[in-house]
Amino acid sequence: MSFTEKINTDIKNAMLAKEKEKLAALRDIKSKLLLEATSGAGDVSDETAMKICMKLHKQRMETYELYMQQGREDLASEELFQAQVIEAYLPKMLSEDEVRAEVKAAILQTGASGPQEMGKVMGVLSGKLAGKADGKLIAALVKEELAK
Repeated sequence: MSFTEKINTDIKNAMLAKEKEKLAALRDIKSKLLLEATSGAGDVSDETAMKICMKLHKQRMETYELYMQQGREDLASEELFQAQVIEAYLPKMLSEDEVRAEVKAAILQTGASGPQEMGKVMGVLSGKLAGKADGKLIAALVKEELAK
């Protein structure tokens, strides 16, 4: 079953169960997938669909944090719920320790010796950890390890 088919099935199930909040998040995913498909790409690959979901999840979390800073818990809880729904479709993210191990391996592989060579290490890691770890976390760990 493709990613798009899974979303469509889950939308039907959410409609039958009358889960309005979940339905809103699923419809947002579907609309972004349709937008991508009609932009000339044709069928949306599962990899592209994952990237779209990751972007939607990140947007929801940023909006959640913004609402929390402004003291709008009512809106923040809705954003957090939708982020959790979207998160269910994402691959499992690596823990900080797992990312740190990958960073150390990449530093050894590239032979980087200082912060000025961060680009080399990030180049290796960005492809390897795409979709598995947050870019900010990777960059922070690379800086920390190269500063040692």
